[in-house]
Amino acid sequence: QVQLAESGGGSVQAGGSLRLSCAASGYNLVSNCMAWFRQAPGTEREEVARITGDGTPSYADSVKGRFTISRDKVNAMLYLKMDSLKPEDTAMYYCAAGPLWTATCRFAFNTWGQGTQVTVSS
Repeated sequence: QVQLAESGGGSVQAGGSLRLSCAASGYNLVSNCMAWFRQAPGTEREEVARITGDGTPSYADSVKGRFTISRDKVNAMLYLKMDSLKPEDTAMYYCAAGPLWTATCRFAFNTWGQGTQVTVSS
């Protein structure tokens, strides 16, 4: 059974940095689409960044230039490096995986982690 587990969240002051990690178990990460989402209280979950099976990243406009998504194929890990953090980045951050049979991001994410909290103070 596929499982995702996030870590690396915490509290930081505005302008600071954090790196989130997502560990996958039950399958190999190398060929499918992966993404990071976030959800603040009272808001809808929004996609922050995604990376295709062949390593092509894309970002939400709100984080472009500040966040970097990457993956470690050998250790089945997904990362999100967050720099120049702002109070509006405060949210629960979730790792998500797409279907295992495609490297594209054309299909809905079907596996989710439990989330890790990020709090940015001004």
